[in-house]
Amino acid sequence: MNKKLLIIGFVWPEPNSTAAGTRMLQLIAFFQKQDYHIVFVSTASLSDKSFRLEQLNIQTYDIQLNDSKFDILIKKINPNIVLFDRFLTEEQFGWRVAENCPNALRILDTEDLHFLRQARHQAFKDKKETSLKYLANPIAKRELAGIYRCDLSLIISKYEFELLCETFKVDKSILLYLPFLLENISENEFNSCPSFEERKNFMTIGNFKHEPNWNAVQYLKATIWPMIRKELPKAELHIYGAYVTEKVDQLNNKKEGFIIKGWADNAKEIFENYRICLAPLQFGAGLKGKLIDSMLFGTPSITTSIGAEAMHDNLPWNGFIEDNPKEFAKKSIELYQNKKIWKKAQQNGISIINQCYSKELFSKKFINTIFKIEKNLENHRLNNFTGAILQHHTMQSTKYLSKWIEEKNK
Repeated sequence: MNKKLLIIGFVWPEPNSTAAGTRMLQLIAFFQKQDYHIVFVSTASLSDKSFRLEQLNIQTYDIQLNDSKFDILIKKINPNIVLFDRFLTEEQFGWRVAENCPNALRILDTEDLHFLRQARHQAFKDKKETSLKYLANPIAKRELAGIYRCDLSLIISKYEFELLCETFKVDKSILLYLPFLLENISENEFNSCPSFEERKNFMTIGNFKHEPNWNAVQYLKATIWPMIRKELPKAELHIYGAYVTEKVDQLNNKKEGFIIKGWADNAKEIFENYRICLAPLQFGAGLKGKLIDSMLFGTPSITTSIGAEAMHDNLPWNGFIEDNPKEFAKKSIELYQNKKIWKKAQQNGISIINQCYSKELFSKKFINTIFKIEKNLENHRLNNFTGAILQHHTMQSTKYLSKWIEEKNK
């Protein structure tokens, strides 16, 4: 049987800019291994940082919002599975998929829970704890509706999985915990990397459009880096990331050893030349790509409890987890200077990758879940009656609003 997967992307994947882009390429590799013919569509424009999917023999199409040409295209593709790359694409195209390909399995890759990120950001600005009052925001209502309307939603973090099940009472039958899918690594892989003595300086990396990253850079500049620099006057902190703006460039100060480097062509080469990765994240959600990379490339890290959340299953961290800025700076200095602790941190990273992100283990669970739902799709949907209710109302409201906009635009 010719198996077909349609991916509807909010953006074209940018694996060198975002963890979401890396995640998408992992999912594509998973489906290609299962012999799916893949078509990727998006309303977004390609950028110079977009991955060229044609290299992977993936058909691509540009699509438009509120345009019935999509209905013709999806009928022609006739996919077995439709994957939405976040709740926004499900909102825009989910009703069209349900109407034109009712038997296609609908999967939502949440990437991270957008409403959780929003709740924490607002609570941070208000200098308060993230409570249910913050969590029950308008984005939560939209994102949860998207989760219910789909047959399966992929959740990247155990914390987020538990939040959905325990706080919002979402049935586990429509959720699957699926973290990053990574190959096992061994200590031997670091033998050819620069050693403790050969590495120097601190680094951090992250897309500057992403608010948690931008906030962390400002926090480093104003609070943490001056304390580290005072004790290590020759050390420098190099800041990498996509989408450097003028306000980011203004933070560059060679005298303070705070250097804005900008776009990173090759994350591996960059990580392997630094001794420490700093990630003092104050809010956010999901799994942090920079911290995964620091483990993969043998660069111990210092982060916060938000940064390390749901990333290490209580295994020792590959460095330190500190929320207090003074302690964060103190541990950064200790890790920078102590080879024995640094080597142990590097080994901890190997254990975390191999035990928490096993591509083989999680791929098996994913394909078994798909097979089980496909086999009993009708019953699966009957058991998710809340999803049927939301699908019905979406068809009545979103559908006719979209058709009205399409007529208006003619």
